[in-house]
Amino acid sequence: MSARTSRPTTAGALALKARDALGWSWSVSAPMPLPMREPRRPAVGRLLMRLTVTVGLLGSLALACGFFAFVTAIERAERPPTGQADAIVVLTGGSQRIGDAIDLLANGHGRRLLISGVNERTSREEIARLNPNQQHWIDCCIDLDYRARNTIGNAIETRRWMRRHGFTSIAVVTSNYHMPRTLVELHHALDEGETVIAYPVVSDGFDVSRWWADPSAARLVGAEYLKFLVAWLRTQVESDPEQSHFAVLVGRRKPVKIVAERLMREMN
Repeated sequence: MSARTSRPTTAGALALKARDALGWSWSVSAPMPLPMREPRRPAVGRLLMRLTVTVGLLGSLALACGFFAFVTAIERAERPPTGQADAIVVLTGGSQRIGDAIDLLANGHGRRLLISGVNERTSREEIARLNPNQQHWIDCCIDLDYRARNTIGNAIETRRWMRRHGFTSIAVVTSNYHMPRTLVELHHALDEGETVIAYPVVSDGFDVSRWWADPSAARLVGAEYLKFLVAWLRTQVESDPEQSHFAVLVGRRKPVKIVAERLMREMN
């Protein structure tokens, strides 16, 4: 009996060894579950840093593209205004601008001329001395604005002058690099049906086509581009430039009437 009972045991052991050799195994206990790894949560600071860098790169790219578009839009050469205007407005900043504006008046591009932003020490006689061949036009058809102290003030005084005389269209004369900002201010100040014709004056010694090779030209164009952006943003959030608090911040002070010549004389 003992010999018979020992055979199955030996056979079973051999079978288990054979299964082990084939890679099979038996286990009485249940398999232990593997520990679950919690998903990593990116740090908030890292996300903010990436977002800041991305926004900064996109903003820099937008500013660079806008700058090149701004430089491209600056006129390289002077050209007479296209079309006829009721009147002419010149923004002070150089005697060349005033001389060109008087020439436009003499050639019939407008019936009257406003010189906006005149220094309080500059009189009508001084302007006549600088333009001796235009005495007739200076006496009859030119008004002087002593109020404006910045481009915002130029736009405000231009609007008042146009409405006083019933003008609906003007040709504006200013430097070529200053023209984009001037047009932004004028379009913001004037009504829908009032027309502005641009006449940019190219300053002597300023070549905008080679701004990158001239440090002074690069600084001038860069500063004007930033002023243009500020003006454009300001006009998007304000309704009337005469009520603007931003005008004081940008121009440091409101347009002030400084009497170097009685304005009543200019109105008559």
